[in-house]
Amino acid sequence: MTGPRTATPLAERDLPALAALLAMEGLPNQDITAAGRLFWRVDTPDGLLGYGGLEVYGRDGLLRSVVLPPERRRKGDGCTVVDVISKEAVALGLERLWLLTIGAAGFFERIGFTRAERGDAPPAIRASAQFAGLCPGSAVCLRRDLVSTTAGMDGRRKL
Repeated sequence: MTGPRTATPLAERDLPALAALLAMEGLPNQDITAAGRLFWRVDTPDGLLGYGGLEVYGRDGLLRSVVLPPERRRKGDGCTVVDVISKEAVALGLERLWLLTIGAAGFFERIGFTRAERGDAPPAIRASAQFAGLCPGSAVCLRRDLVSTTAGMDGRRKL
């Protein structure tokens, strides 16, 4: 991977490509056209790295639909996609990200997410379609505070 990473917000016409990749991976895609969902395509000059999305609930966000084409897996591109989406989350004023996953808990833990009880998520996150039914009860809940190397006035570190 060379060159800058770009995050392009998806327009409605772009959602079928995301939906197809999600379906290919067995990931929920039924609600990606619903209001309140934000999705990005992440690219380098070498091409598509993957997609990721957010649902915003106050200072908390639900990270969702992180998916890469098969040829991009196990090369660090998943970390890049999550990093880019995390920076978009910070730009939106979010302080924490939450997610549910069936098979990728280890990946997300390696990049700074920690396991949490579903009941620990804010009520609005728990009421989301992901938590309320799209993801099974067996899905692992994870969260991450959005931090980086630049401390703000309040001592918190933001991406």
